[in-house]
Amino acid sequence: MVRRVRAALTNEVPNGAPLRLPAGILGPKVLLINELAGSGADFFPWIFRQLKVGPLIGTRTWGGLVKSSVHYAFVDGGAMTAPDNGVFDPINNKWVAENGGVAPDIEQKISAAAVAKGKDLQLEKAVEESLKLLEREPWPAVKNPAYSTPSRKL
Repeated sequence: MVRRVRAALTNEVPNGAPLRLPAGILGPKVLLINELAGSGADFFPWIFRQLKVGPLIGTRTWGGLVKSSVHYAFVDGGAMTAPDNGVFDPINNKWVAENGGVAPDIEQKISAAAVAKGKDLQLEKAVEESLKLLEREPWPAVKNPAYSTPSRKL
């Protein structure tokens, strides 16, 4: 998730642009979260924070990070599941997000009035914060060194 330029790849194509490595989305990141996010969507923001990828923006997640590994089929086509696994942080010896969710770093609620006007306050806040982060950590310039001149020993 955290990607910063570590190397670059190029060849002798005239005016060729170097390829940044690792490939992917480089630079600052933010993550939008809300109270409808549960299970893996509780875990992902927790990991995002643990890895210090960027700020979480929105509202606290749902807080239901349990897994059901057994699914019982009924004769009528229905099914039943029961949670039997939970995710915990072995370093802090705490359950991850269970019954508490993951709190945002920057709280930004969704406003029905704003949505009615076609505005997404969380997305606007995410763009605002991303631009601030980009100012602090600009896109890295990558320029290849001069090409070596092969020589032969006589």
